[in-house]
Order: sequence, then C-alpha cells, then structure tokens
Amino acid sequence: MGRSFASIRQQAKEIADRWVRSSRPGRPKQAAARLAVLGTTHSSEAFFGCDDPLEAVLFSAFLELRKLPEGGTDVDP
Repeated sequence: MGRSFASIRQQAKEIADRWVRSSRPGRPKQAAARLAVLGTTHSSEAFFGCDDPLEAVLFSAFLELRKLPEGGTDVDP
C-alpha cells in the first residue's frame, strides 16, 4: 500500500519546482533556480518548527540567504 499523503520533502520539492517554472519568460532562470535550491536545503528540518511546507521552504531560504557573504554575487540586484 502506498502513501496516502505527500511527505514534507515532496511538498518542498513541488514548491521549489513551481518557483523555477514561474520565473519570467525570456530571462535566465538562474535566480529562481538558486532560490529553489536555497529553499530546499533545510526544508525537512524546518518543518518541525513550522506549520506548513511553504513556511518551511521560506524559512530554509532565509537561513541560507543569511549565510551569503555581504556583497555576494549570488543575488541579482
């Protein structure tokens, strides 16, 4: 018998994939892809303190953004 509900990692991956797909057409998807990676880094651990998968993905992305060096080139202005 299979799962009756999606796991946290599956839901976090779906959210990250949606972020990449929803980036502006014609522009490089690098920023959206980078944000998706940042969001899924700690999403499974963050879910223990969060109520829903989106909150966990955002919390994970914020943690990773905080780690970026000041003036880094990872984020497009």
